[in-house]
Amino acid sequence: MDRVCLQYIESSAGPATRLALRLGLVARPIDIHRFPDGELRVTAAAAAETTIIHASLDQPNEKLISLLLAAEALHRNGTTRLVLIAPYLCYMRQDAAFHRNEALSQKVVGELLSGTFDRVITIDAHLHRIKDIRSIFKSIEAENLSAAPAIASYLQGLPLDPATVVFGPDEESRNWVRNLAGRLGLDFAVAEKTRDGDQSVRITLPDREFRGRPALLVDDIVSSGGTLMACSRALRSAGVEAIDAVVTHALFPASRIGEFVQAGIRSIRSTDSVQHPTNVVFLDSTLADALRNEFGEGVEKGSSS
Repeated sequence: MDRVCLQYIESSAGPATRLALRLGLVARPIDIHRFPDGELRVTAAAAAETTIIHASLDQPNEKLISLLLAAEALHRNGTTRLVLIAPYLCYMRQDAAFHRNEALSQKVVGELLSGTFDRVITIDAHLHRIKDIRSIFKSIEAENLSAAPAIASYLQGLPLDPATVVFGPDEESRNWVRNLAGRLGLDFAVAEKTRDGDQSVRITLPDREFRGRPALLVDDIVSSGGTLMACSRALRSAGVEAIDAVVTHALFPASRIGEFVQAGIRSIRSTDSVQHPTNVVFLDSTLADALRNEFGEGVEKGSSS
């Protein structure tokens, strides 16, 4: 039996293959057969003592069941340590009951994954009141890595105007925006966001002069794109010259890209945490560095792609 192997669910094929190449492994698919009634038959690849599964958990419901079934097969066939790489981690937004009888999905999914895996690694988890991911995964190892180094490395290769303002959509983004702006040597600003519904927000800009300056909109997650478009319209009204956007998790339908353009966003780029046409920033180096301790000294630290 191999000491370490890497497997992936079907939607993570590209990122998992890049990560495996950096780790000196072969990425092997987990086979998922769908019966007509929606049930799944899951067949994992050959188990190793430590099995790493790459599964970004956008569109998560079927994927969660697939992970549980794959874990059963792997444990039964000799895996003693199971590591989940979930660049996008689902069900993190519901960390409190906002209405009577609402489920705490963050707690439920945290306990589910804690009972299945020995370690969970994610990127820019969408946390609110609970800031430390180890509070969600109390009984196992857990890391919430930042995409900022990989995004900064990519952006440093572009001809950025030194007058560019790195712009965050709300107060929750302040630390993330400050971090990225510092890496790029640029100014930053943060808006105030008022949410009126799942797809309706109001944006208030800080009392500063932005006229004639380019803006780089950054956010950790874009689901519908409403916040991003509202920010863009507010910035255009304030006289911003050009607006580009970069996000960690691109969850919005590709068909909405045209709406972003109409709202004044010249370009939108994302990491490969979720497979999307806007992917340009690869996270394999960030994830490989976090996994080095699974190999002892066998993996060299690489630079961000």
